[in-house]
Amino acid sequence: MTKSRICVGAIAGAYGVRGEVRLKSFCADPGAIADYGPLSSEDGTREYSVTLGVQVAQGFSAKIAGVTTREQADALRGVRLFAERDKLPALPDDEYYHADLIGLEVFDTGGVSMGRVKAVLNHGASDLLELVTPGRKGAVLLPFTQAIVPTVDLAARRIIADPPEGLIE
Repeated sequence: MTKSRICVGAIAGAYGVRGEVRLKSFCADPGAIADYGPLSSEDGTREYSVTLGVQVAQGFSAKIAGVTTREQADALRGVRLFAERDKLPALPDDEYYHADLIGLEVFDTGGVSMGRVKAVLNHGASDLLELVTPGRKGAVLLPFTQAIVPTVDLAARRIIADPPEGLIE
């Protein structure tokens, strides 16, 4: 069960006074975000036709069709932009869209459940899987590396992890 839409970016606020926005791209090729349009809101009720401008800190300036004032652009701050999955490139066998990993159950190499993937985080070094386990207070962060997570089975909706001793209590 894969999701039909994938989050590819977010509007970070207004850029200038003519209705442009600051756009953060979550794509491997940041400029490709404009190729996947029209983009939609998370609930799918609004569509956004995006034209990229110049590269700015942490993204691009962009023009959204129908947005002509700074106030309209600023009102879009925080809107996450989604593309239809079939417009996105196919990935190699060892790469995954974050949306595909969320909700998968994670087991250790002995078959014991470690929890479910709540989110995929990246704070600069590499991706981390945020796991939630019933009865456990707080989340567990599991580095998403080939050594620690040797198996991702999307068809079976499970991940096999081999965390180093002491990483998880």
